[in-house]
Amino acid sequence: MDSNLKASLKSLHERLAQAGPVDEELLELLRQLNGDIGSLLERGKDEPGETTTYGLAERTQELSAKFAVKHPQLEPALRELGTILSNMGI
Repeated sequence: MDSNLKASLKSLHERLAQAGPVDEELLELLRQLNGDIGSLLERGKDEPGETTTYGLAERTQELSAKFAVKHPQLEPALRELGTILSNMGI
C-alpha cells in the first residue's frame, strides 16, 4: 500500500507543477498534508506517535473539494490520495 501512496503523491506533485498558480492558503494546506504523509511513511502506520496523521483521508477529501473549484485538474489526484489513505485506515 505504501507504493500506491507514494505513486499517488508523485502524481499529485506532477499535476501541481502543471496547474499554474495556486493560492498560498491551499499551498500551505498541501504542504502540511505532504509533511504529515511523509511522517507517516517514515514511521509506519502501526507505530504509535504523533496525532498529526489522524484523519489524513478526511483532510485530503476536504482539500480535494477546495481544489475542485479553482484547480479541477488537481481534484482527481487528491481524491485518489484520500481513497488510498482511507483504505489504509488513516
